[in-house]
Formats: sequence, structure tokens, C-alpha cells
Amino acid sequence: MPFVQSSGAAIYWKLEGAEGALALVLLNSIGTDMDLWDAALPALRARFRLLRIDTRGHGASAAPDGDYSLPMLAGDVFAVMDAAGVAQAAVAGVSLGGMIAMQMTLDAPDRVSALVPVCTSATMDSAAWDARIAKVRGEGMASIADLAMGRFLSPEYMDAQPAMATTVRRALIGMAAAGYAGCGAAIRDMAIAARLGEIRVPTLVVIGTRDTSTPYEGHGEHLIGGIAGAQHVALEAAHLVPIEAPELLASAIANFLHG
Repeated sequence: MPFVQSSGAAIYWKLEGAEGALALVLLNSIGTDMDLWDAALPALRARFRLLRIDTRGHGASAAPDGDYSLPMLAGDVFAVMDAAGVAQAAVAGVSLGGMIAMQMTLDAPDRVSALVPVCTSATMDSAAWDARIAKVRGEGMASIADLAMGRFLSPEYMDAQPAMATTVRRALIGMAAAGYAGCGAAIRDMAIAARLGEIRVPTLVVIGTRDTSTPYEGHGEHLIGGIAGAQHVALEAAHLVPIEAPELLASAIANFLHG
């Protein structure tokens, strides 16, 4: 299994797809891992050289105690890119992954060829995240499972696909509380809203029409308005678009990056 050491943590990654294809980094949301993208992989693998990463604190990556930061998480991705021999890539990230992708573009714009923030934001309610971090550290992952699942997937999807909903919930509860809390601190403390105008790479903002966590109003609209030339697409899905609308998301990404 490929791991790279970054800022005191082992970060797990996978590289697949054609050697000469455009490199595309896929980043997960808080509370999931690289498997978030599984249903979209067949369509994406045919068009891109895919680099998937378990964000620090998630999946097979290490989950050190303490607060993480977006620059730290962006640094983890750059370390993985170095280990994989990927000098530059397009980056698509869901929720926290989209925040990391934007931070990467700000920190090292020469390494990001294009940006696809999916169901994400440049600003969140810091007090709400502070409370969630304290709850997870004090009571464990099960204490926020209902809240998270209510935002991850739409009721329509969970009714139609109960087995997948159970799988997502089980993975959420089974993850390290330290990892969730550490990444929660990165969301709470992010400082990218005032810097959106510095992002100059081609950008496609993906909105979930059923997303109650980072909807267009108050979140997506600010990314579209703040990033010069940003395009956007709205897909019928809740927060975890790669699960609810994988084919539509893969098509939107491919059309944008190859269009």
C-alpha cells in the first residue's frame, strides 16, 4: 500500500489510469474516504490519470490528535503528488476536499491546472463547527452521525438505496474521532473567503440542488462570484454528489476539463 509521510502523518494514496492522460486529483469530504468516488471511477478512469487520497484523519491515513489546518492538508496533497510523480494536476474535491483544493490553488497555483470544488464553501459557521468538534472529542463519532447523514444524502436517495446509506453511516461512525475533529478545526479556521479573487485557474463549481450543508445560497454563489471566470453546474443531489449522481458528475468534470 502506498503511503507518504507528511507533517508527521502517513497519508494513503492510489494512482491509476493511463500514464499520458491528464492528471486529476480526487479529494474526499469530511467523514468519508477515497471510496466516496467509487461510482464515478469507471467514467473518470477512461479519461484521466487519477490520483486519489485519504485525507489526513480519514480512511487508511493517520489521524494524529490535535487541530489540523487547510495549509497542512494542502501540503499533504502536494506530498502525495510528489511521491506519485505528478507535477501538476486538476483537482476535484467534495466539501472539505473542495476547501483543500482551493487552498492548494492559493498556495501553489503552478501545481493546479484546474479546479472543481464540489458542494463546498469558502466560509462556514465557526461556532457550529467548534461545537461539533467538542461533541466528537467528548462523545465519539456516533454522537454526530444523525446530523451528518441528514446532510450527506437526500431522503429520496436513502429511501431508494438503503444499503449504500448504511455503508456510508457505518464508515462515518467507524472513523477516528481525532481525525474528524482535526479536520473539523481546518474547516472552522479556514481563511480563503477573502482570497477567492486570487484564484486564476479554470474553475467549475458544482452545486447539489438538494444540498442543505453548502447550498447555492450563501455558499456556492460566493465561489461563483468570487473566482474570476468560474463556471458552474447544478446536479440533482445532496452533499455527497459522487454517490448520488456519479455519472452526471463524471460527465461534468470530463466536459469541463477536456472542453
